[in-house]
Amino acid sequence: MLNLSSLFYSTTEAPIFLNNITLEPDAEAFMASAREDVRQCLRKRLPEVLHELGHDEVAVSPRFFPQGSWSYKTLNKPAWPQQQADIDDGVYLPLSFVQTAGRPSVASAVFFQATQTALAPLVKAKHWKLITNKPTCIRIEIAANAHLDIPLYAIPDKEFETLSKAALAKYGYDSFAEALLMAERDAWTELPQNQVLLAHREEDWIESDPRQVTKWFRNQVEIHGEQFRRCVRYLKAWRDFQWESGGPSSILLMAAAALHFEKRERRDDLALLDVVAKLPAAFRAGIDDPVDSSKSLTDRLGTTGVKEVIAKLETLERFLRGALNASDSSQACTWVINQLGKRFPNQPSRIVQAGIAATVLAAPATVQASKLVGRSQAG
Repeated sequence: MLNLSSLFYSTTEAPIFLNNITLEPDAEAFMASAREDVRQCLRKRLPEVLHELGHDEVAVSPRFFPQGSWSYKTLNKPAWPQQQADIDDGVYLPLSFVQTAGRPSVASAVFFQATQTALAPLVKAKHWKLITNKPTCIRIEIAANAHLDIPLYAIPDKEFETLSKAALAKYGYDSFAEALLMAERDAWTELPQNQVLLAHREEDWIESDPRQVTKWFRNQVEIHGEQFRRCVRYLKAWRDFQWESGGPSSILLMAAAALHFEKRERRDDLALLDVVAKLPAAFRAGIDDPVDSSKSLTDRLGTTGVKEVIAKLETLERFLRGALNASDSSQACTWVINQLGKRFPNQPSRIVQAGIAATVLAAPATVQASKLVGRSQAG
């Protein structure tokens, strides 16, 4: 068996696939700077616009929390020119509640309108593009290959005020704005469960708490280690190469990988193959949202979409397995590149023959069943 792991990930050799799918520092800095420009704009302009629209009860400086691949540290560089890297940056505001069900008194349409109006001067000055047809967010294209998604969230006025005061007391800053900058993440984490609503252009408000997925994914990384995060990124890179648009969602790939990942010591190639080999059956059975088992992630693909993903996964497994068992290193590289694209290094000289002992050591640990002592079993 061949060992291709150093082409996927290595701390001593280069190039590696992981680095080749990672945004360049300049591109990442550009996106982070654009996000900060948007935040600063909304801190200043959104309260002004809400006041002009007659909504003084919510005309306050918004709070922010990053979510999605930027937060999970699974953001990849686009595989094709027409694809875009993205940052999801949630904006949340306090809203007055008039119904016992806890629904906000101000329509979601008002907040979409106010936020878009507040952002318009910045978008024009930066020569960006404002996209307003996404049901759950405002999108700003900041470059041909990058955009920001801005979902709008609502929390009860009381909670917003409580968290804001807590931030000042906890950090002891004289400046409220400075305290918010330093305390955003802690304040968001402390927000009570089941009190976060997402503005929807068609459905008004829906219950949606992005913290749940963030917490779930970070927990998976704590359990499985960084190899799991890398494996997710490899799957996303495969998706981006195989589908120039569409394909399985990132959350679906994350959930699928979490179900079947097993650590392989210093063998990212085997860890990826292990997951890929089990995914066709998982897709046939159906994969649920990791934080809400009542929602099926595979159902969103539809029957045809699921069949397409399964077929491509089976092809990926065949090529990966063939590469690992190839007798020729050059052929092994060719087969992996066929599935992952030219960002996978074509350096057969770095592929080594894996001995039996090394392969055994890389095998995932298994839990041995303990022997029964006597026959004193409960139930």
